[in-house]
Amino acid sequence: MFKYILKRLVMLIPIILGISFLIFFVMSLSPGDPARIILGEYATQEDVEALREEMGLNDSLIVQYARYIFKAIRGDLGTSYQTGQPVIREILERFPFTFKLAIGAVMIAVVLGIPIGIISAVKQYSWIDNLSMVVSMILTSMPGFWYGLMLMIIFALNLRWFPSTGASSFKHYVLPCITLSCNTFALMIRTTRSTMLEEIRQDYVRTAKAKGARAMRVIAKHSLRNALLPVITVAGMQFGILLGGAVVIESVFSIPGLGTYVVNAVKLKDTPSVTAAIMFIGVIGGVVNLIVDVLYTYIDPRLKSRYVKPKAVSRSEKEAA
Repeated sequence: MFKYILKRLVMLIPIILGISFLIFFVMSLSPGDPARIILGEYATQEDVEALREEMGLNDSLIVQYARYIFKAIRGDLGTSYQTGQPVIREILERFPFTFKLAIGAVMIAVVLGIPIGIISAVKQYSWIDNLSMVVSMILTSMPGFWYGLMLMIIFALNLRWFPSTGASSFKHYVLPCITLSCNTFALMIRTTRSTMLEEIRQDYVRTAKAKGARAMRVIAKHSLRNALLPVITVAGMQFGILLGGAVVIESVFSIPGLGTYVVNAVKLKDTPSVTAAIMFIGVIGGVVNLIVDVLYTYIDPRLKSRYVKPKAVSRSEKEAA
């Protein structure tokens, strides 16, 4: 298992390098001069050229990228053009807001979506199944910011149960997490329902029922465990997507997270900030996917044989057997 985890971590290196180079290339094509943005529109051309030379912006793209990577290996992800602060410090300050938002959204989707998906599969074609499918279609069809605005009007403006903006307390995260979880919630319902329908039609389920096992025991102990593998995959992938895709929700609820930071950095052509933030999100997403793969071995013991070598049996143990 350790070798497998180490191998997966090593595989992250070319992925991160590819992401960082792609961001560097795209940012180089975007309009605007970082030196001009830093000094302001009233700065002289001589000052702008001097700052470009100092920052190394006159070098080729490959030279700039190689310089950035060598510094990143030593832990220096650059300095923000807009604030003059180390990028890694600003990322670590903003990431907790986005992490809380993403983990809250995934927890809401998992805690509510899996039970509803199980009930829909067990009660197929019932009014519960039809209602859950209609709700999931609606949640998938509507944009997230619309849900956020509606929740804000109802629960913040009219009922005054929750604050509409900010991120200083638990109540501030309720509406944003619900809004961000809508699409994932619908996806969890559909995924759980489809996988459970496949499992409850298997021969081992019919055999267990024929032996007199209770339906709830068969579903909870046998069918659900086998059906959870795709569900966990979806949950892990959605967590990574939510980390990088919470920009709109953060903007609607004025949350100073990583998504808002990246958007502002793109507007100012702050290449170090954009590259470092997206690399950071990529690493977190890769680690989350690795954790999901490790969880597979505990849910389905058959997969453990691929990663864990069987214990060697000594000669004395063979003779005793």
